[in-house]
Amino acid sequence: MNNQFDVLIIGSGLAGLTLALKIADSKKVCLVSKREITDSASSWAQGGIAAVLNSEDSIEAHIEDTLIAGAGLCDQAVTRMVAEKGRETIEWLIQQGVHFTRESDDSGYHLTREGGHSHRRIFHVADATGNAVQKTLTERIREHANITLLENHIAVDLITTKKLGLAASSNRCLGAYVLDNDTGKVITIAAQHTALATGGAGKVYLYTTNPDVSTGDGIAMAWRAGCRVANMEFIQFHPTCLYHPHAKSFLISEVVRGEGGQLKLPDGTRFMPAHDAREELAPRDVVARAIDFEMKKRGLDCVYLDISHQPAEFIQSHFPTIYKRCLELGIDITQQPIPVVPAAHYSCGGVMTDAHGRTDIDCLYAIGETACTGLHGANRLASNSLLECLVFSQAAANHIMQNAQQAFMPLPAWDESRVTDADEEVLITHTWNELRRFMWNYVGIVRTNKRLSRALHRIYMLRDEVHEFYSNFRISNDLIELRNLLQVAELIVLSAIERHESRGLHYSKDYPELLAEAVPTVLEPAADYSLLDSTHGHPTTAAHLH
Repeated sequence: MNNQFDVLIIGSGLAGLTLALKIADSKKVCLVSKREITDSASSWAQGGIAAVLNSEDSIEAHIEDTLIAGAGLCDQAVTRMVAEKGRETIEWLIQQGVHFTRESDDSGYHLTREGGHSHRRIFHVADATGNAVQKTLTERIREHANITLLENHIAVDLITTKKLGLAASSNRCLGAYVLDNDTGKVITIAAQHTALATGGAGKVYLYTTNPDVSTGDGIAMAWRAGCRVANMEFIQFHPTCLYHPHAKSFLISEVVRGEGGQLKLPDGTRFMPAHDAREELAPRDVVARAIDFEMKKRGLDCVYLDISHQPAEFIQSHFPTIYKRCLELGIDITQQPIPVVPAAHYSCGGVMTDAHGRTDIDCLYAIGETACTGLHGANRLASNSLLECLVFSQAAANHIMQNAQQAFMPLPAWDESRVTDADEEVLITHTWNELRRFMWNYVGIVRTNKRLSRALHRIYMLRDEVHEFYSNFRISNDLIELRNLLQVAELIVLSAIERHESRGLHYSKDYPELLAEAVPTVLEPAADYSLLDSTHGHPTTAAHLH
């Protein structure tokens, strides 16, 4: 194929698909998906999309709810921009063919309510909103002649002018190296504009609601290329992940609590009233810490979420996916409570962007969970994430469409002449398991200086081992993901160490108080960008390219 495109989009979740569709009528687009196009966190989203279309609700109320959840760190201008675009994004999805759930009498759309929201404003497709939206947009993607879809491909690293040693007044992204997992070959893709839409990094933790592809690839690549990252300490732990040995990260949607679900101890006693006046409808950080507290205090493996007091027909119609999955595991939620535990769910921080989705590098954008736009602050309000994907994809599309084309420059090929096949892949598996376990134990819902210091020490030890492995052997999908996870883990820990207070999702036993001024945590990469890449036989430094 011709590897020159107007726009290269890395990631196939809602942000990536939306951007592709917004620009494909006039731009030649390459969309890279690590697995199949539907394998994304967006596809797993159960709850819905927050948007104000109800006359009883208001934009101001949505903004206020977002600011309260964000604990003082939301960018107010960005928050207003996103809230005001809610109606437009819902209408666009309806035009694409998304069939949101309607009221039983067909009088309008059924809106639900989730923790932290003051009104019912969540548009949803039963309890599988993300899957429905993803499938609808995927059909449009596959039909579009201007979109080249590369499934089962993973980006290795970005190509920039500074990495190639080209004299320029600013650093510009020129494209990326991408591994074809089917052939094992690395291809070079040149692009006028590149967008990172790779999602979050939940797989850095032992327990997560995220799919296996959530390995922080975009954040790690942007950092290595020279972008700032912000607020990486704010990892949202969803309070209610199904606790079952065969469930593998199955999320119990916030909507279950929104529709009356109660959190209980094994003896049936409710505990949220003792932790917060909003009870089960408190924001996620409050609920997750309450569950964590009760589990540790009482030595519990899990707590229980009970919706069985609602009529069986109500449960089956509102939560068909959850009902079916739990029943497969022997849990009838119309009669039994659901065993749940908190799990890593969402990264509020990421690559710093402006209101157009632009990063610190020219022609490089970050959208969706990969980005830190200023919307979420210290804690994301439920169902604002899919809304953010849609709004910032449109903003990035507008900016890309306004920019003039530049001449393509020849890019060096990927060089594997000095590497060999790996002799022991077991290192990757063992390192990944160790990383996820100590991140869960040391950098979880409750943190201390000592735990963070231990985690950082372990990260540096593992990073050296993986660096040596990366430098001498041919790369694989697993090795790329592990390298990125270690980088993201370091950014999370460094950010947590920087914050000397407890705010939003970051709770420290050493600094339990809230500081008077809310300040973002911003990490800046080394000035010499070439030092951020390994001296691999196939690095992105000019000396190893031909």
